[in-house]
Amino acid sequence: MKSLYSHRSFVLVPAVALLSGCALSSSGGIGDTGMTKEVFAHYVEEVFRFQNRMTSEVMMLMDADEGSNLDVIMQSEQHMQEVCRPLNEYVARDIDGLGASLLLQRKVVKTTMDCDHAAHEVETLLNR
Repeated sequence: MKSLYSHRSFVLVPAVALLSGCALSSSGGIGDTGMTKEVFAHYVEEVFRFQNRMTSEVMMLMDADEGSNLDVIMQSEQHMQEVCRPLNEYVARDIDGLGASLLLQRKVVKTTMDCDHAAHEVETLLNR
């Protein structure tokens, strides 16, 4: 299986495909996000790339063995990985040419904002 962290060609098309199975709210947005399909698809891609970048930065920090708050950063990064698991699973399945269940698609819709917030928490710790 290809590493999610080295895969940089995640594109909008899989994210739009993901959204095709998700229910639109009465306002025409995706779930409770308030975003249109197109805006949410772009957001999903950006969150995936951002959380990947945070993981890479944590890995580089570990290699350099620097930082007095390394334990806190590691805990935050592990939390991010857990929260972002549905998104990463979706991308891994897409990379491997496998489909994603409707349940997984819905989990991605429900957890992408939490994934984004967790990734920003890691970024904040890295910038201290």
